Amino acid sequence: MILETERLSLSPLKPEDAALIYPFFSDAEVMSNLDQEPIEDPDEVTSRVAAQVEQMTAGAAEYWSIRHTTSGAFLGYCEFIDIDKRHDRAEIRFVIARLGWGQGFGAEAVSALLAHAAAGGLKSLVASIHVGDNRAERLMEKLGFKAEGYLKGAVHRDGERRDRRLYGLTL
Repeated sequence: MILETERLSLSPLKPEDAALIYPFFSDAEVMSNLDQEPIEDPDEVTSRVAAQVEQMTAGAAEYWSIRHTTSGAFLGYCEFIDIDKRHDRAEIRFVIARLGWGQGFGAEAVSALLAHAAAGGLKSLVASIHVGDNRAERLMEKLGFKAEGYLKGAVHRDGERRDRRLYGLTL
């Protein structure tokens, strides 16, 4: 299923998207608020995307590439992971490439995912944001997510423990 917004097209992730994802997975600034350090090996990104496509086939997750409708520029990707069909919940995550920062693409893409989630029967979503990722925290709040928890030292990254804030949304 392809999700369309005013400026964006979100389509299911395909193996060939790995080449488009690699440039921002290898960008230290883009990766600074994610659980993983930048990925220098394009083959590792290819393997990761292949695994994500398998997860989609199994119904365990949903991944979309985000492209600008007019230019076709690849702007990032977003996902539902840890889909729990018994309890109708999932975790939502998104990454926007640096060229798309500050233009509202994250809000537009996540809004499309929220509508898709509600239409698909999900009842609650959680987002886990690194403390200090002010853009992502503001976006979650703007879209109606509420801060619901704090995970101290939840991520080991760059030789240190990092905290995460959990945001929740009931659909």
